[in-house]
Amino acid sequence: MEQDDDRPEPVPVVRTVDFGTARLLPDIDRDRAWLLTVDGAPQSYVDLAEPAHLEFEYVRRIAYAVETAFAAGQALDAVHLGGGGMTLARWLGVRRPGSRQQVVEADRGLAALVAEVLPLPDPAVTVHTADARGWLADAAAASADLVVADVFGGSRVPAALTSVEFVRDALRVLRPDGLYLANVADAAPFAFLRSQLATARAALGDGDLCLLAEPGVLRGRRFGNAVLAAARGPLPVEALSRLCAADAFPARVVHGADLVRLTGRAQAVTDASATASPAPPQGAFTVG
Repeated sequence: MEQDDDRPEPVPVVRTVDFGTARLLPDIDRDRAWLLTVDGAPQSYVDLAEPAHLEFEYVRRIAYAVETAFAAGQALDAVHLGGGGMTLARWLGVRRPGSRQQVVEADRGLAALVAEVLPLPDPAVTVHTADARGWLADAAAASADLVVADVFGGSRVPAALTSVEFVRDALRVLRPDGLYLANVADAAPFAFLRSQLATARAALGDGDLCLLAEPGVLRGRRFGNAVLAAARGPLPVEALSRLCAADAFPARVVHGADLVRLTGRAQAVTDASATASPAPPQGAFTVG
């Protein structure tokens, strides 16, 4: 897409925020598209001209889970724990007009930077600069259709967002037919990922659970993101599998007996035993 002659060429924006150094880097291949990094770790990709464009593979998998779990075009009450560039909130506003969204971002400096350079056009998105766990504890029960946990302190999920108590609180905020999604990152032998599967199962009880991940990650070839999906009722696994398989970077949906085998003997994590997710290996996600 060509740059509008009347608009100045975009330049990188670098700013010290609460939890590191944020960089907004313009994409030379897409007009009005930006990559957000914090301390070199990619956080979000935002296309202001085309908010429905999802560059990151794991974000597309989150979107596939949403699209298959709810009727087409249905407006949702959504909670996003972790804001970044607010890519998913922008996508949801376009794909499901009328959705009411709460975005919780702990980094006040980052939220201010995004509001300044990448302003949200949708007035139905409310941004809260608050701790995700604390905000969730105060949220009303059965007030959301969708809760997405995508919180990273730099490149690690904070310990407070890895426990069974946290997941139970997220499920408390969901309506009975709601959907909980969490972005986790790990590599073989998957000690953290397995513990998160066991944690979600302990919190969910008889509900349904699955995992969306790229085959290379599941085979232990590299460190990468995986998306955990949980619901009190049956998940649309077949439809979700078709969408994930048709992506430019196909993913697998692990469910049922395969998920039980992947979880193995891992134990649920409690607040007392919780630790942050593992740091990615050098260069796994770093940009610039």
